[in-house]
Amino acid sequence: MEHHAVQNHEPQALAEHEQIIRALNAVHDPRSSNELRREASQYLEKIREDARAPEQGFQIACNFDQQNIVRHYGLSLIDYAIRHKWTDYTREQSATLRNWVLDLARGTAENDPSFITNKVAELWVEIAKRSWAIDWMDMDEMLFHLWEGNTSQKIIVLIILETLSDEVFTTEDSVAALRGSDLNRACVDIFIPASVLTEQFPSREKSVNLRYGSDGWLTRVSAWLDQFAIDKQSQGSYQSLALKALSICRSTSSWILPKALVANSTVYRISACLAVPQKAVQMVVLQMIKVDAAMDALYALYNRLRFSEGEFQDVVGPMFKPETTGLLIQLYQWLQVNPTDIDDGKYLMLKRLSETVFNLGRLLAEQPSNIPNGSDLAGFIDLLMRVMRSDSLQVSIPALHLWVKFMQSEVISKSPAVQAVMAELLETCSRRLLRYESLPVDGDNASILFLNEDIETMPERHAFLGNYARFCNQIVELVVQQQPIDALYHILGQADQVLVHLYDKEPPFSPSSYTRNSIPWLKIDAQFTVIEAALKGCLKWLTRANNGTVKHEHEVMISNLQVWCDRLLGLTFEDPLIKERVIQLAVGFATGPLKQDPQFAVRVFDYILEVNCPDFPQYSPYSDAVKDLQTFATQQLQRLALRFPDHLITIFEVLEQKIVAISKAVAFDEQTKARYTSVLFVILHRATGIDNQTRQARLAQFVDPLISRWQDDELSGAMSNSDTFSKLLGMDHIQQYLVSRQVQTIKNWSSQPLDEDGKLLQSRMQAAVDALPLRATKHLMSASVEKLEKGTSAYENACRLWQAYSPLLLPRILQFIRLSHALYEPSNWKEMPYEMSSVVRQIFTDRFWQVGISQGSRDDFYASIGGTKTSLEGFASSIRAALRLIRETGYRLLFYLSLLGTQLYGQQDLPQPLAEALFTDACALSPHQMALLIDTMRPIVENCPKECRHHFLPPMLSAMFEQVDRKAHAEWQRIEQRKSAATEDDDLASEMKDESVLRQLTLSAVTLVVGLLEPERPILKVDTGSETNGLTVPQSNDSTRDFVLQTPLVLKPLILFCTHALLMHDTRACSLIAKVLRTIIGDFSGDTPLDSDVREFISTEVLKACVTSLNDPYFVDMQKDFAHLIASILVTYSPRTETPKQVLLSLPDMTHEKVDRAVRHLLRANNNPKQQRAIILDFLKGFRGVGIHEQGKLPKTDPNKLRSHMQQRYMTAEMEGMDIKEGKDDGPDLGGVAEMFK
Repeated sequence: MEHHAVQNHEPQALAEHEQIIRALNAVHDPRSSNELRREASQYLEKIREDARAPEQGFQIACNFDQQNIVRHYGLSLIDYAIRHKWTDYTREQSATLRNWVLDLARGTAENDPSFITNKVAELWVEIAKRSWAIDWMDMDEMLFHLWEGNTSQKIIVLIILETLSDEVFTTEDSVAALRGSDLNRACVDIFIPASVLTEQFPSREKSVNLRYGSDGWLTRVSAWLDQFAIDKQSQGSYQSLALKALSICRSTSSWILPKALVANSTVYRISACLAVPQKAVQMVVLQMIKVDAAMDALYALYNRLRFSEGEFQDVVGPMFKPETTGLLIQLYQWLQVNPTDIDDGKYLMLKRLSETVFNLGRLLAEQPSNIPNGSDLAGFIDLLMRVMRSDSLQVSIPALHLWVKFMQSEVISKSPAVQAVMAELLETCSRRLLRYESLPVDGDNASILFLNEDIETMPERHAFLGNYARFCNQIVELVVQQQPIDALYHILGQADQVLVHLYDKEPPFSPSSYTRNSIPWLKIDAQFTVIEAALKGCLKWLTRANNGTVKHEHEVMISNLQVWCDRLLGLTFEDPLIKERVIQLAVGFATGPLKQDPQFAVRVFDYILEVNCPDFPQYSPYSDAVKDLQTFATQQLQRLALRFPDHLITIFEVLEQKIVAISKAVAFDEQTKARYTSVLFVILHRATGIDNQTRQARLAQFVDPLISRWQDDELSGAMSNSDTFSKLLGMDHIQQYLVSRQVQTIKNWSSQPLDEDGKLLQSRMQAAVDALPLRATKHLMSASVEKLEKGTSAYENACRLWQAYSPLLLPRILQFIRLSHALYEPSNWKEMPYEMSSVVRQIFTDRFWQVGISQGSRDDFYASIGGTKTSLEGFASSIRAALRLIRETGYRLLFYLSLLGTQLYGQQDLPQPLAEALFTDACALSPHQMALLIDTMRPIVENCPKECRHHFLPPMLSAMFEQVDRKAHAEWQRIEQRKSAATEDDDLASEMKDESVLRQLTLSAVTLVVGLLEPERPILKVDTGSETNGLTVPQSNDSTRDFVLQTPLVLKPLILFCTHALLMHDTRACSLIAKVLRTIIGDFSGDTPLDSDVREFISTEVLKACVTSLNDPYFVDMQKDFAHLIASILVTYSPRTETPKQVLLSLPDMTHEKVDRAVRHLLRANNNPKQQRAIILDFLKGFRGVGIHEQGKLPKTDPNKLRSHMQQRYMTAEMEGMDIKEGKDDGPDLGGVAEMFK
């Protein structure tokens, strides 16, 4: 490589130069043939490897006579040399390459397109990451001299500084991370004014000087912003420069020292850019872009977690000045958009403004006493109310979230500015507690129109609306705690108005035209939801305010609530769903603020018993709602029985007569009758006013008839094998029927009416299932054991009651589970020929509604299901329902027995039969059914007493992981094969459902693994154990984690599943597995045979899986997870075994030198996970997959459609309890700030 000043005019070089130009023209000329374009592309790829390629690239890029696309290719040749050959260059060659880039930067012209300018800046940054502060010490001086040039050169300086800041502090850039904190310190040194550094770090080391001048880049950029605001230049280049300056402020705001911001008045200068356009229309677009950039900078600044007291007043305080709050209100008003014609640019800024307001308010809520004098809190509250009232729920939700924080603050909630808007706050939340998900998506409601724009998938919409409603509920609750009497008066008055005008402008109720989610029901539901939130606030106020001064208010409130609820119970409603909602609210009163009045609870109990709706079976939607009402009523009766057993036992005989009579009159099936019976059972079981002998005798009267049904000789004979079990359910005749009707030839079962023979078989099977003692036993066991704490008298009563019965039940439960599982295997349908196996699989394909995938709403789905009851599909659904009931009730009974402790776990001969019953035929289940099985088994594993683990858990866990690994592995292979053979005629909706269900199975299994292997969390200090950072890590070997890791029978199938899970195309599950594997690596660094075996397995199979997935384009966003796991394996095991190195050496073009160098670097960076990841990503860069978007196969995402981290968190169901913070999980790398001058 020659020095940049040497001009090479040799004929060969000129010929190569011209050939490159011709090849580029061939590639980009639309008239070129495919063959010519292919040959030209191959030649251009080959050129990159040539030693003279960087020089050729420099000459091409410097030639302004060439097309810009050709010049860009020249820059790409230099880029390739920097990225892939830098370590091979000598110091002189590196200096030559650097000087070429400096010349290119100096030669930047005003008419250069942005992609040329950006590429030159990118080259500068790539070199800086590799040599700045090593052998390139005057970079800051070079930037300063470039800054003194024309506008174009100023822009390239700002691009370089912004990119450098982002890649050093924020992004997971492997090259920057390899430098450790050196680049962090260097950036801090050149950005921050020298005076601030001296004040903040008086003893910092000054032997190496990287900066040029004392100002620092933050000072220069801030001063230029100030000058820009004064000059108000409108030229395009000045506007671009202003945007880049604001981008610098955004990029540095997450790590810059607050004192530097104060010293340069940066906040004031950024805020000045928020002024809304006041001039001609042609100025509006440019001004919008500037406002957007300023908003981004402020958002990034105030998204920092915290500021000290002085920093708060100097950095945050200015945003609460009257002039600033007024500016923000003007900006909010200017950014309003029409939901029928959304301006994407304005709408994006509106969302960012809302999030910025949240961040400002969050900081204020954390330090309310530090707000400076002269602040306009009332103006800020006005702005917050405006944002909250926005028709766009996504704009509104950060304001709602902030109001929760404000109302939880003693200082802010009692301020005059907040007290003045309490009524308006309550009113807005009440209006927003409407079930938006029940409104038609194609309606004209403004909030729905915005939702349609913001959220595309139903899962995200449901999660978002759930979070929105939760914030509204919390605000209502907190307002009632602040002003209980006034707030309740207002809320109950609103409810009275709704009840009086319920059917205004609506047709009268009619069963024939009944629909769920009617407008009257939505009104009732919204208003009752507000009341329920108010009751929670009321209950907390009553609990906390136990002093004489508020005793009278207590009495007034209780009296008012009781009178209002009695009036509600006296009203008449015809809609079953509205009756259901009234019951729910009344029970909430009885178990909440009025729980001290048992007589009121008894009145509610009587009301529920007497609630009834006439059934009209000819109107299916209405009839289904009536059945739902009966089911809900019995559940609420049981809830009251659990809370008030001692009062209900005093009138037990009367209740028993009434319940038995009602059960006979209205119960439409055996399950509902069993629920009514369980209400009586609960009262007897939980009441404390009767002696145990009498209690046990009365309870036995409920249980003994059931046990006799379990021991019936006919049932015992039918359970002997799968053939007799099939006959018990009538499955033998069903098989013959399906064969005779040749159902395999019928494509659409839903359109095939069921004949009379089919209907008869269907009813017989239903009767056979109803005759089984499963459901009745489930209801009684549920009433016995749910919501009980160990050690209570009720728990001891349950243990005594079922102690004699459980040995009789368990063998039969296992038979039910084993035989029902067996029927999912087509080979056990012996009355059907082999060629009809697909019919069995079709029968057992569950129909269920999936948010975001299924067409239509959930109600539409259930309506369509109801319409197929008398079809062949309805017949298949009956078969599914019968076996599902047997299977899942068996699971549930095992769970209830697990709550009784040793009655399940103490039986020595149970574990192996249990494992066989549950998992012998488990692979015949669908992924959805197996996921339910795993979810049911998880609490059974968790409930196992530690003294029973070694004999009870190994057979079950071993069989479980063997089968789930086999099932998940096979299903993922099938999914991938189907994708690879996909055609345009494939049913994409069906494929999406199958993949979604498979992800549920995978996640269920992974969640179980995480629960078993997750390390115990540190607890508060105690006197024993080893202390770490003020916390104590438990040293007990009694945890489930220790048991699993020390039990080969469990560990081996579990770790094999984990290995296969690393290859499954499910990023969520794969990420969890990678994290949990990292936690166990250190547990196998010992010398035991088990340690050695597991260590070798992880060093080979797990490491191979990581490298394979690292190479998979699907996992391009998970590469740092795999890199972290690979680094952990190498760091922990390389000192003990050569196996990890040998695996890596088996990769193509891998050498001992490369592997040894990588391991040395990893061991040196042992306490820096980010640097370790960077080392691995750099070491395996030739094996990393490239995402489809990087291959140019997909267009770039529209920036207006991108979501912020905060918006994304509001769309997750797990958001509750999480703090909202923008940025990546690791946050900016602040090593250079925290440790720079030690």
